[in-house]
Amino acid sequence: MSNRPIRSRFAPSPTGFLHLGGARTALYAWALARHSGGTFVLRIEDTDVERSTPAAVQAILDAMQWLDLSHDEGPFYQMQRMDRYREVVAQMLADGTAYYCYCSPAEVEAMREAQRARGEKPRYDGRWRPEPGKTLPPVPEGVQPVVRFRNPVDGEVSWEDFVKGRITIANRELDDLIIARPDGTPTYNFCVVVDDWDMGITHVIRGDDHVNNTPRQINILKALGAIVPEYGHVPMILGPDGEKLSKRHGAVSVMQYDDDGYLPEAMCNYLARLGWSHGDDELFTREQFVSWFDVSHLSRSAAQWDPKKLNWVNHHYMKQADPARLAGLVKPRIKRRGGVVEGGVDLVTAVLLLRDRAETLEQLADAAMLFYAPFRDDAELRAQHVTAAVRPAIAAFADRAATIEWKREAIAALIKEVLKEQGIKMPQLAIPLRVLVCGQTHTPSVDAVLELFGRDIVLARIAAGLDAA
Repeated sequence: MSNRPIRSRFAPSPTGFLHLGGARTALYAWALARHSGGTFVLRIEDTDVERSTPAAVQAILDAMQWLDLSHDEGPFYQMQRMDRYREVVAQMLADGTAYYCYCSPAEVEAMREAQRARGEKPRYDGRWRPEPGKTLPPVPEGVQPVVRFRNPVDGEVSWEDFVKGRITIANRELDDLIIARPDGTPTYNFCVVVDDWDMGITHVIRGDDHVNNTPRQINILKALGAIVPEYGHVPMILGPDGEKLSKRHGAVSVMQYDDDGYLPEAMCNYLARLGWSHGDDELFTREQFVSWFDVSHLSRSAAQWDPKKLNWVNHHYMKQADPARLAGLVKPRIKRRGGVVEGGVDLVTAVLLLRDRAETLEQLADAAMLFYAPFRDDAELRAQHVTAAVRPAIAAFADRAATIEWKREAIAALIKEVLKEQGIKMPQLAIPLRVLVCGQTHTPSVDAVLELFGRDIVLARIAAGLDAA
């Protein structure tokens, strides 16, 4: 690693949502800057005008905000930097590090077809590349040229990739890349180079699908006299079946995980471990992650997405979360299910009771409907469980419940008294009480549930159920 102050960047293309691989890249670049006291730059690479949309830009910004990956500079938009790119192209043309090429797309394709027929690697053959003593073809009328980078023909380009190790590519493997289209708009690899140069980027963390772009970008940077950043290319994330992560595995928008009830701190923890490690630590705070982050601990092998592991991590963070915060997050989910929170059981208290059994906020909302859904008396369940044999025990419980202190411990003690007196076991009383009060047979601990509902509701529902039985 160099001694320069670290400036890392995340540079997504707004042609769709921010996916998991992109979020992980952003997380690593952010952590590198935060660990070193450096600068984290956000850049939106929106030159693909046909596919880039304002909605996709907003989706990226929303996801970064949800994950709390705050940037220090930006967001910078490439479409707002067109004058700068054209300025650099003009300078390269003047310096001889770039040149005009008048080949039509049809000519280039014919060139490549002939090369394939000869068993050669298809590539631009340099026919418009100026060389000493070389006569160029006559300039065709009415043809708008592209601008190509004059790539070195000898030697090699190499870099010490801080994830993959040393990578070396022979320059003869690289043809002269188009850096500006006929209408003058710059191409992706050129824009990236100028941006990284102008923004002083020192470290680039990105997916290993960019490895082939790196030697081209290094050569352009060198031609511009720019300092070359350090590069690290992280392997892709695989699905549980070992195949490339796709929508069927859950490769959806990062914000879908917000909708699905995952906490951002859980998602960051889980994503961090998909390609980075600190010993055997699986669970760690955001502060620990930043403190421990070191690019030498980034893995060279692909990671596998494991939904069960994500749920385990999320469950941990839900148990650790402030109950009032969880209540705030789960309240709108309850309302979407038709539940009424206002005037009912205290939601924070309900969350404390229910969260140990829930892996996501969605599961927590489902469980909370026990308290906030309109009560529905289930006659079939009542007939099955509120039998003549158990009615005396229920009546005895209801009679004494009217006068005890309405606390969980006192309710539990009363249930034990009635069980002993009636000579029955816990399920024989607990299940009928659940059916009468909750309309279902399975709930958390019955004494805790009864305490939360409150004495008046409990006794009213028991009375109504016994009357109807």
